[in-house]
Amino acid sequence: MKLLVTGASGFLGQYVVTEALQRGCKVRAVVRPSIDEKLLPWNNHPALELVLMDLQQPDRLEDALQDVNAVVHLAAAKKGNFDTQYGSTVVATTHLLQAMVAAKVLRLVAISTFSVFDYLHIRRGEIIHEDSPLEREPEQRDVYAQTKLLQENIVRDFQEKYGGQVTILRPGMIYGRDHLWNACLGAKVSDRLWIRIGSDAQIPLTYVENCADAIVTAVECDGAIGKTLNIVDDDLPTQSVYADKLLKLMPQSPLTISINWTVMRLLAHTTWLCNKLLLAGKIKLPSILVPARLHARFKPLGYSNIRAQQVLNWKPRYSLDAALACCKGEGSGE
Repeated sequence: MKLLVTGASGFLGQYVVTEALQRGCKVRAVVRPSIDEKLLPWNNHPALELVLMDLQQPDRLEDALQDVNAVVHLAAAKKGNFDTQYGSTVVATTHLLQAMVAAKVLRLVAISTFSVFDYLHIRRGEIIHEDSPLEREPEQRDVYAQTKLLQENIVRDFQEKYGGQVTILRPGMIYGRDHLWNACLGAKVSDRLWIRIGSDAQIPLTYVENCADAIVTAVECDGAIGKTLNIVDDDLPTQSVYADKLLKLMPQSPLTISINWTVMRLLAHTTWLCNKLLLAGKIKLPSILVPARLHARFKPLGYSNIRAQQVLNWKPRYSLDAALACCKGEGSGE
């Protein structure tokens, strides 16, 4: 099998390419022209072809898709304003799908995100699964969530109009070496100061190698065509458990300021309501004071990977402790 992988130089992308190569796939890896290809771990692999390309400039895309059996679309922007992320994520996806139609390559595994769910209206304690409601008011969310919602719609349109053989995967918070902190814990002001919000909310973690394994498995699994699957690990920790494990990996513990979830939720709702009713929304509030964004990061919920395990016959290879040992350099996983 020959794969085209976009976003191949990113944190997750490098592991997806590695996993595919280890399974005997041929890979055409698409990376930005600004990337130093010498830094890519698989740059000289005999089964790999590197393509330096900006997906927003689609002239060469159809050529890059020649002799390809399937596409893994990872490329997405996570920072910047709406125009930046729209261009990097939505426009790039549109260009890719147009080229796939022209090249008659229909198999696509598209990587979405847990950010697309409607966390504000999902009740505390519920289990997030593939059929949980999607965000109804995307303008209340950050631009990453907005663009990923648009991207999912574009991919589904490709499936319906052109017979695209689509699998949408929604990974949780991807972690690994040098990527251990995540926004569900709070705010990492610096290595010396953490602001923690809540303690007992489960974090939808997926270790980067577990996630890459699921992605390549989905490409090879005909039963995944037409499916949307959540990708999270089995032994999901609470915020406090995960933070304690991270502290043990650090040479010196940072100063930690903890804020109760209920207190933070009430503060955000009160501030947001006052701004809306008294000031007509003229003040741009920090994300943490916008209820829809606050709930998306810190609301105590549960998360299920049952459907992914059933459809893909997949089980995460690494437990939380084994993954953290790899991150510390005590295992062979990274």
